[in-house]
Amino acid sequence: MPDKHLSSQFDADLNSLSSRLLEMGGLVESQISNAMRAFTQMDVETCNLVIQNEKMVNDLEIQIDSACTELIARRQPTARDLRLVMAVSKAITNLERAGDEAERVAKRTKRLIESGTAHNINVAEIRLSGQMAISLLRRSLDAFARLDTIAAAEVVEEDRQIDEEFRAFVRKLITYMMEDPHTITAGLDMLTIAKAIERIGDHAKNIAEFVIYVAKGSDVRHMPREELVREANKP
Repeated sequence: MPDKHLSSQFDADLNSLSSRLLEMGGLVESQISNAMRAFTQMDVETCNLVIQNEKMVNDLEIQIDSACTELIARRQPTARDLRLVMAVSKAITNLERAGDEAERVAKRTKRLIESGTAHNINVAEIRLSGQMAISLLRRSLDAFARLDTIAAAEVVEEDRQIDEEFRAFVRKLITYMMEDPHTITAGLDMLTIAKAIERIGDHAKNIAEFVIYVAKGSDVRHMPREELVREANKP
């Protein structure tokens, strides 16, 4: 009976870690959504909200990382349980960095608003890639919650689309700046925003890769995509 009690408590600790990861993920997703809304609407108040809430993301990372360390020290998990704890620790680092990128979008948007030059550049690719990044992050967290390796592999595959939108925007931006030097300052801010969104997609992809690591025991971070998909689909 005591062994069963300890096992149940350990399971509860692991579930608590996963729940807190998803809580942090929800906050970061909200930060990114608000940053993109601020950019789309050129809204200073929403920019300020994102900047102010960044501390909440940082605090959650510290708290969850501390809980991971404490659980390892107390429970000494092995095999899949240890992989889960390590994956949570790495995933929250990626979430914190995604939160940093959302703050960067908000700060650069604020600069664009203050300069009054944002309307000179077509930003369709940024808006589309922002929507895609939010979707990828949400789906990577859902895959983590269910340890769904097939869904995780789909996230890794679809991160390519954000990369393609980023490259398309850079090509268009260069043309704008060559044709009209007055757009250079705003163009550089737009480039920073586009790069921040591309990095958010990368962080979502990283979290998806940790799902495969936990479920299959394979470190797929530097695998070719085709090989990663095969690993994710293994029985």
